[in-house]
Amino acid sequence: QVQLVESGGGLVQAGGSLRLSCAASGSIVSINANGWYRQAPGKQRELVAAINSYGSTNYAASVKGRFTISRDNAKNTVYLQMNSLKPEDTAVYYCNVVLIVRGTTTRRDYWGQGTQVTVSS
Repeated sequence: QVQLVESGGGLVQAGGSLRLSCAASGSIVSINANGWYRQAPGKQRELVAAINSYGSTNYAASVKGRFTISRDNAKNTVYLQMNSLKPEDTAVYYCNVVLIVRGTTTRRDYWGQGTQVTVSS
């Protein structure tokens, strides 16, 4: 079994910073890609940032220059550093991991439970 645990959400003032963490545990052979998504009330879930197995990153235009995705392979943990937060960043943030479970040869997607980020003006 594989479990993802998210942490780091909370309430901050505009201009502040938060760092989200997503730790994967269990029978993991390899992690191929990580991503952070967010969903605001009444809105579709959208990709915020992604990183692949080579370390290449991709960001939504709305967060580029403010957010940074990174990964610690030894800890099977992905981070999202969020700086210069704006009220429009308010959403539930979800981590996504594409990995291979031990004993299998196929890639599967796993999702974190979500963590609330609220930015006040």
